[in-house]
Amino acid sequence: MEKKKEQWGSRLGFIFAAIGSAVGLGNIWRFPTVVGQNGGGAFVLVYLGMVFVVGIPVMLVEIALGRATQRNVVGVFKKLRPGTPWVRVGVLGVAAGFIILSFYSVIAGWSLAYIFKFLQGDFLHLSPSEIAQTFGDLVASPVTPILWQGLFLALTMGIVILGVARGIERWSKVLMPMLFMLLLILIARSLTLDGAREGVYWLLRPDFASINFDTVLTALGQVFFSLSLGMGAMITYGSYLSRREDIPKSAITIALADMAVAILAGLIIIPAVFAFGLDPESGPPLIYITLPAVFQNIPLGSFFGVLFFVLLSTAALTSAISLLEVVVAYWVGELKWSRTGATLLAGLGAFVLGIPSSLSNGVLADYTVAGFPFLDLMDALTANILLPLGGLLLVVFAGWVWGGKELVAAVEGEAGRFPLGGVWAVLVRWLLPLALAYILLSGLWPGS
Repeated sequence: MEKKKEQWGSRLGFIFAAIGSAVGLGNIWRFPTVVGQNGGGAFVLVYLGMVFVVGIPVMLVEIALGRATQRNVVGVFKKLRPGTPWVRVGVLGVAAGFIILSFYSVIAGWSLAYIFKFLQGDFLHLSPSEIAQTFGDLVASPVTPILWQGLFLALTMGIVILGVARGIERWSKVLMPMLFMLLLILIARSLTLDGAREGVYWLLRPDFASINFDTVLTALGQVFFSLSLGMGAMITYGSYLSRREDIPKSAITIALADMAVAILAGLIIIPAVFAFGLDPESGPPLIYITLPAVFQNIPLGSFFGVLFFVLLSTAALTSAISLLEVVVAYWVGELKWSRTGATLLAGLGAFVLGIPSSLSNGVLADYTVAGFPFLDLMDALTANILLPLGGLLLVVFAGWVWGGKELVAAVEGEAGRFPLGGVWAVLVRWLLPLALAYILLSGLWPGS
């Protein structure tokens, strides 16, 4: 007999797990960076609009497909259009999730390392240039970042092995409230710094003159990737959902929570940067170089440094769980492997694939592919090609192959009528394919 399909133990468990999937390094690390590089409040305004116009509609598609079929990202297409090439869209999602997990775990490992560096007082009395050197020594080491990457993946595998209800759901109920609590504590500290008010104004005050097509494209990409769309995570989580769940309400809750975390992270980082007269447009070093310098210049700075990198690591862990679950659910559902075996093999595979990314700032720094260091290549491959391509094919399948009536019925389930179903179906058929095609073409040919 076929083993009974796992399901979420409660609606709250699904909400926390899905928020955890969406909330990750993209919110806390990438969002303040792209805000800093795209004019502050103008970017935030465009980003909010893209959440409602693109993010929530695509999320509805993914959750609905997963729940309607009760299958993994590959099984969805096998069930709805068996024997057709559409199954390759599911395989694309599994591949994207696996590749992202490989380099994502490297960056998350840096965050774990920083927790212990702050606990040990490694940054005390260091100048900004010395902090930059400390970060450079960490990422250039041939061994240390690999060990931290392995520790992070071990934590991820340990939770996924326990299953949907006992592992992912139970730990999401612990990790997500902890994440929001840490956010609030750090915001309270950041906003009380002298000069922080200017950072808040800069973050939230729109400068419409700075909005252009690049701003819209960056915001569109940030929304798409921040919400874990296009990689099968929401399809997989939706497959564990009961037909009584109100999908539109859940999708809105998830998207708003994800958006709130991104803005709250900005309210931690940008005011602190302004308070010390630093550059909010300094890019990725903002987190690992600029912020440690800030923490060393405030009372109890090491304590708040530990809290911040615990926050960053927690967000990374909840997202990594969903990335690993995409691969595991495919192997369990389609290949009939045990959950333990699938988790261990997928985690080990991601670890091995991540080693070149880990070494790309050190012993492999002089080796590039198409001009990209290996970590940057994996990031560009997934962000510019695999995710937008997967998302584009998914909405084309949902809107044109499966059809609007079936799609709306899948969203409604047993929860009742979806009043905006007709409008949403039009978005899925017309607007979303155009938006995702634009992201894909822009990633392949910048300036297109």
